[in-house]
Amino acid sequence: MPLVVLAAPVASAADGSPVRLPVMPSRLDADDACTGASAERATSVPWEQQSLQLPRAWQFSAGAGVTVAVVDTGVSTTAPALKGRVTAVGDAGQDCVGHGSFVAGLIAATTTDGVRFAGVAQQARIVAVRGTDARGAATAASVAAGIAAAVDAGAKVIEVSPALERGSAALTSAVEDAVAHDALVVAAAVPDPPARKRASSEDAPGPRAYWPAAQEGVLSVVDVDAKGGRPDNALIARDVDLAAPGDGVVGPGPRGSGHYIGSGASFAAGFVAGAAALVRSAHPGLTAAEAASRLVSTAYPDAVPRLDPYAAVTSVGAVERGVGAPERGASAVRLPDDAGAGPTRRAVLFAAGGGAVLLLVVWGAVVVPRGRARGWRAGRDVG
Repeated sequence: MPLVVLAAPVASAADGSPVRLPVMPSRLDADDACTGASAERATSVPWEQQSLQLPRAWQFSAGAGVTVAVVDTGVSTTAPALKGRVTAVGDAGQDCVGHGSFVAGLIAATTTDGVRFAGVAQQARIVAVRGTDARGAATAASVAAGIAAAVDAGAKVIEVSPALERGSAALTSAVEDAVAHDALVVAAAVPDPPARKRASSEDAPGPRAYWPAAQEGVLSVVDVDAKGGRPDNALIARDVDLAAPGDGVVGPGPRGSGHYIGSGASFAAGFVAGAAALVRSAHPGLTAAEAASRLVSTAYPDAVPRLDPYAAVTSVGAVERGVGAPERGASAVRLPDDAGAGPTRRAVLFAAGGGAVLLLVVWGAVVVPRGRARGWRAGRDVG
């Protein structure tokens, strides 16, 4: 299993020059204008896309036939990278904040005008569900209503961006109903850091649970940076299942063809939700719990397992029995050619040696059975 080692995340243009992208907020103050179109575009492959090695997974699955619900600030139905593949519940097709459109882009955006940014599952469909108010503020009631609407819409993967300090009976019931309907709920394990103020170590609280990520049956996700560690300003999570890129990641805005940059566990949850769509498309016979187990058991071994979409799609006998490797898809997707890509802009790959293979075997033998005993979850605290 190769490991990608990258430098710090830097958005860049096609010629390799750095691009300063505006920051995507998770919520707006009362006097803030709606998030507009970004004037900047990142035309090279973002670090997170290289880290996840998505083109390898796309040879076998692009998420066709899977509907992913995004419980967030809404998803713009006019965003070019998602146009024609977003179904909105109620007024969720309008996204003033832009956060939900960004996350939906991480999940399922297609390439546009030669831009090499792409979502994880480019052939998946998106259901836009409002889990916040118009300014991005979330409550247990609003998230519960969003999850319920996602279930009613028939979503097989439900991404939940808000991470709440308190749950509720209604939120618990909504998650249980989603599980009963074989929907895989993927949620941010901690709230996103403030976009305008960098949290200090003195401000950060200790490890704690956030909802609905802490509920049994939910695949909880934490963010990591390009080096595989937690960002400096990240909150400390408790009982986490998976880690995925979430520090300085590139995504689309709610309007126009420009890009934003965002940091937080909600963006990491978007990548995992996209990977879940790849798995459920390639292996339609798997239940939501089996798909979740597959994502966890095939991840890179670490303090918190790190998402590996290719392994999740292609590994044989990862957790479930009788599920073979998928055939190479006839409708495989690929990125536009990048004639300017040189050796210094490519990921550095290190082949895994015998010791790494042994580590993977031991990790699978120990962690996965523990996850089964907990109802597939193999979470742990991470800071």
